[in-house]
Amino acid sequence: MTFTGLYVPLVTPFTATGEVALEALSGLAHQSLDAGAAGLVVLGTTGEPATLTAAEQRQVIDVCASACQERGAQLILGAGTNTTAGSVDAVAALDARAAAALTVVPYYTRPSEEGVIEHFRRVAAASPVPVVIYHIPYRTGRTLSAETLCRLAELPNVAGFKYAGGGIDDTAINFLSRVSPGTSVLAGDDIYTAPLLALGASGGILACANVAPAAYVELVAAWRSGEIEHGRRLGNSLVPLASALFVEPNPTVVKGVLAAQGRIPSAAVRLPLLPAAESSVSAALAALEGVSAQLVPAAR
Repeated sequence: MTFTGLYVPLVTPFTATGEVALEALSGLAHQSLDAGAAGLVVLGTTGEPATLTAAEQRQVIDVCASACQERGAQLILGAGTNTTAGSVDAVAALDARAAAALTVVPYYTRPSEEGVIEHFRRVAAASPVPVVIYHIPYRTGRTLSAETLCRLAELPNVAGFKYAGGGIDDTAINFLSRVSPGTSVLAGDDIYTAPLLALGASGGILACANVAPAAYVELVAAWRSGEIEHGRRLGNSLVPLASALFVEPNPTVVKGVLAAQGRIPSAAVRLPLLPAAESSVSAALAALEGVSAQLVPAAR
């Protein structure tokens, strides 16, 4: 299975009194798919899964799986921990409606690169669906070489990567130049989306797409269809938005913008996160206004 296009890692909206706002979540899911997203990512970092109860997680999955089934879109579910046994159990119990499991490189423990390979060999073997490896070293504390990333791509049942390497460096360039064309590499650092697409990424899993799904759908399509000048202009226009949305811990500013737009009932997050400052939300809203001018008329 390949993964191409935009995948929106949805926030989990909360009511002003702290409950999961399921109707608002359904609205976000359908709005993302209406904009042309290829699928949704559920229980990723942007959805604050560590703060959700097991019952709340099931509710969130049900809402988003229903939207994906109605629209013929792909559902990617976050699953896995920093232990191999726990990750094996998580993917083995994955909801049957998932198209893939998004599984992070083991965090905090900082295993060797050989340990990471063996970890994913066992996780992928246990998973009933393809595995998308989430490489985000600034959160996990575990950098990986281009050689290791290519070896991971060769493991059975590994479909691809959410690549959030933290920059466009020699590792990113060597990895994308060497990885098999059958491996899906999805940009995971919003601010580096355009250059990763230029290097050959097949799409993106982008938190910023919660607030501007059509723009990110168009950005991916432009680079993949060879509309280089349009892709460059649109990508440049999205940089201020990505910078503004990540000025405070994700997804606090994203939720602030969605609440200001009336798309979710509140900007509430769960501790240890705190709501974004009003000034941060205002700056992001201003940046968002600058994006629409770059969209082609048919996409507006």
